[in-house]
Amino acid sequence: MSGPLEGVRVADFTEIIAGPLAGRILAEKGTDVIKIEPPWGEPWRLTQRFTPPDSAKPESRTFMVYNRGKRSLPLDLTKPEAQEILSRLVQHIDVVLVNFRPDVAVKLGVDYERLSAINPRLVYCELTAYGRRGPDAHRPGYDMIIQAMTGMIASETKTVDDVPSWVWSSPLIDTASGIAMAGSVSAALFARERTGRGQKIETTLLGQALNLMGARFLHVEKLDKETREKTLRDISEQREAGASFDDLVNLSPGSRRREHHGNIYYRVYMAADGPIGVGCLSQPLRERLLETLGLTDESMAPGWDPNKLESREYTRDLERRAEDLFRSRPSGEWLGILEERNIPAGPVRFIEEMFDDAQVVANGLVDEFTHANEGKVRMVGPYARFSGTPLSHAPPSPALGQHTAEILEWLGYTAEDVERLREDKAVS
Repeated sequence: MSGPLEGVRVADFTEIIAGPLAGRILAEKGTDVIKIEPPWGEPWRLTQRFTPPDSAKPESRTFMVYNRGKRSLPLDLTKPEAQEILSRLVQHIDVVLVNFRPDVAVKLGVDYERLSAINPRLVYCELTAYGRRGPDAHRPGYDMIIQAMTGMIASETKTVDDVPSWVWSSPLIDTASGIAMAGSVSAALFARERTGRGQKIETTLLGQALNLMGARFLHVEKLDKETREKTLRDISEQREAGASFDDLVNLSPGSRRREHHGNIYYRVYMAADGPIGVGCLSQPLRERLLETLGLTDESMAPGWDPNKLESREYTRDLERRAEDLFRSRPSGEWLGILEERNIPAGPVRFIEEMFDDAQVVANGLVDEFTHANEGKVRMVGPYARFSGTPLSHAPPSPALGQHTAEILEWLGYTAEDVERLREDKAVS
């Protein structure tokens, strides 16, 4: 077998990041993923594109990374001929991925009700921003907007020119949502093996954002009720009074200031020649770090009250002492000392360094392949290793319409039919 899901066919109608990532992961698991997009290409082909603006085969960095391993079938779903192709295709499909607003899915004829009537065994996975129910159900949403609306931006407490900034080094919520979609589809396929029935899966950016918040999105009534109610009152009053974002953040226990929080155990330090990360989350590791640095931490003692002024001053002083010690030696020397004592640590690297990193290469986490139009490309490889059904080192992202004739002929269309459909602009 080429993958644990070999033989499964997927129709991927998704755009941008989350849904296409789900399709890519399923392709790596061995499925045949057919990317269905408008004849001019999905929006992500046109973002950060490096082909000429008038190119009939638009390509971009963003499209490449989320659509490898798929076959391309551009359809104009507003045309009856394309709807006929879709009806034929769905009879042979196991999984459908969509991330349209509910009204758009109905207009394009790719809603669950229609497609499951054609194929009752269909596993249909839908991603929306906020879910099918509630006052925001109709609204579009993107990663950054969901970060804003779920408390993630406030919890980061990062500002640029006094404006709150989001987590932008990674499309965090989109990525988590794509992984959740792929995992949900795998579970639904397993359930279908037992019951013979397909089903609809609903996933949301909103839900994944709250999952990513971890213990921040937790309310223990006996511990948190009074504090939460006071915080809500204070924030409401200060907003009405015109308080700044920084002032509001200081009112929220759920937000964490990056500076002066007395943390010496889980953070980045600046060594003499560059930064390193140090992570000591367990008590034995913390004690080992203190011993290595020659420090003591009175905040570990029973009865310590972190809210006292003298306690805050003590922890800030402890942090400064640790920072001074790390600045006294080069990063390589510190990493050697910490490794010798089995204290988790690592250098702060740049993304450009990772393609040739020995650990990345040794674990097969970077793939190299030849794109049909663009030549040599390197990107992240399969995210897991299966001993019996290894994940596929899938081929590169498809050129727009690269597989149109191949797929239509598989569905029973003749070469003349394909040419006619292209002339009618139902396909490209």
